[in-house]
Formats: sequence, structure tokens, C-alpha cells
Amino acid sequence: MQMRWLAVPALLMAFAGLAQAADCPELLQGSLPKLRAKESIDLCQRFAGKPLVVVNTASFCGFAPQFKGLEALYQRYKDQGLEVIGVPSNDFKQESKDGAETAKVCYVNYGVTFTMTEPQKVRGDDATHLFKILAEQSSAPKWNFYKYVVDRKGKVIANFSSLTKPDNPEFIEAVEKALASKP
Repeated sequence: MQMRWLAVPALLMAFAGLAQAADCPELLQGSLPKLRAKESIDLCQRFAGKPLVVVNTASFCGFAPQFKGLEALYQRYKDQGLEVIGVPSNDFKQESKDGAETAKVCYVNYGVTFTMTEPQKVRGDDATHLFKILAEQSSAPKWNFYKYVVDRKGKVIANFSSLTKPDNPEFIEAVEKALASKP
């Protein structure tokens, strides 16, 4: 009799896990390794229901100073729930092969506090799942610092080229639209 009562919480937890997986938008299924950390980021657990800015980055790109603008954007809107995810990539041949060097550029040189992952493929058949879905919903990144604004349901509502700075009024408008979206 006692064994049956112990099984009930386990079953409830299993069903809750299934319900959470069903609630997770396709965009956020899976995980990515955090930059210079031993942990992985469960994208659904960490970001489901939150407005996002996803950007592919490169430490040695001429657009790297946009890290400062992305950090300012994150600081301005994080209390309203905005998350920024930086995904370094060497797809355009401007990222270090050394994660420590990438981390130094992001964290030391630019003071980034938003989420950064280890370098990933962001284009083509080898692209990480996150970027495959971003490409399906809009387009693949055409260069480094291509920015996607994602609503609380995991849908891309706008994407911006590398030339669009993080303080651009149209970009800010898209971020505020994502912040206003319903989960």
C-alpha cells in the first residue's frame, strides 16, 4: 500500500514534465553549453515565456562594439523580463577557436552580463537547432551580429541586419512589442 502512494508523486512529476515539454516552443527545445562554464543552458527551462533578443556574435568582427549596445539594452529591459542570448559563431571566420579568448572579449572587454553560449554553427545544415528554427521563422543570419526579436510564445517578430545598432528606434520598437506580447 505504501509503495502505491510513493508512485503517485513520481507520476505527477512525469506528467508535469510532459506538460512542460508540450508548452515549450519549438525554438527553445534543446540546450546549449554556456560560454566558459561547465553547465548547459536548458533553453526551454530558462527562456520559455520570456521575450528574447538572439544574436550571433563574433569577437573579431567590426560589429563587436555592438556588445556594449546589447548590454545596455539588456540592462534597460531585463527588469521587464527581456533576455538576450549571444551565440558566438565562426561561420563568418571572425571568431576565436579558443573559448577563453571569446569569453575575454565578451566579459572583460565589453562587460557582457547577458547569456552567452559556447561557439555554435548558425547557418546551414549544421546550424544549432535554435538557429535552424530562427531561419525557418525568418531568415538565416547573413553576417555576424544579426539580431532576432522573439515574442513570449517563441515566435520571431522581427529580425535585423548587422548594420542595425541595438539603440536603433525600429529595433527598440520591436523589443518593446516583444515585451508587451502575451505568453
